[in-house]
Amino acid sequence: MNCEVCQLKELEVEHFQIREVLRCILHTILFHRALGLVKPKDIDLELFDITYVQCGDVELERKIEEKIDLFIDRVEKHPNKKNQICLSFYEVKNRQATWFTNKVERLYWEQWYINLYVVQHPKPQHGKSHHSKILVDPGESMSEERTARRAALESSLREILFHIIKFVNEKKDHVPPIPNLDGISFPYEITISSSSDSAFGMDMLKRMLQTGHPTMLS
Repeated sequence: MNCEVCQLKELEVEHFQIREVLRCILHTILFHRALGLVKPKDIDLELFDITYVQCGDVELERKIEEKIDLFIDRVEKHPNKKNQICLSFYEVKNRQATWFTNKVERLYWEQWYINLYVVQHPKPQHGKSHHSKILVDPGESMSEERTARRAALESSLREILFHIIKFVNEKKDHVPPIPNLDGISFPYEITISSSSDSAFGMDMLKRMLQTGHPTMLS
């Protein structure tokens, strides 16, 4: 089985922009790889003039929020590092168990790499944690430089959304038959890594060259 790999353009973000950016990208990919009937829900970003669509599934939203929390924790523990989230879709294949292998094997058929570089600025002192739905900085007037960075990020984010839509419309031959499973999505996993991980570069290369079970870095 061939595994299609999509390396998305690296985005330079500020800490308070992480949650919205990751929500937007992850939900967009999962919506376009959704199975059967969904309840599309339009979401207007608060920090950018962009609207995207979610599947309207509470459990899917919960899982994404958990991974974003882990990503933000990683950023805070490893500042000034490039950080990456990989969203992988896979099939489950049952194999005969041996003393050194599991009975169930994951065959990866599509992987999306979301790359963020978090610019470090002093955190706003307003008492909110990253567990808030949106972390904003209302007390600081935005400089021309930050305004330009936000405009550039908005443009890049919009470009990524168009790229996702183009990719899923053009790349179809590798998509497996719809599994007889509950849920709105193909089986998937979300893993997190940063350039502080020794296996960061090699793991990414291995994932691009083969479809074997990747090293879990979450």
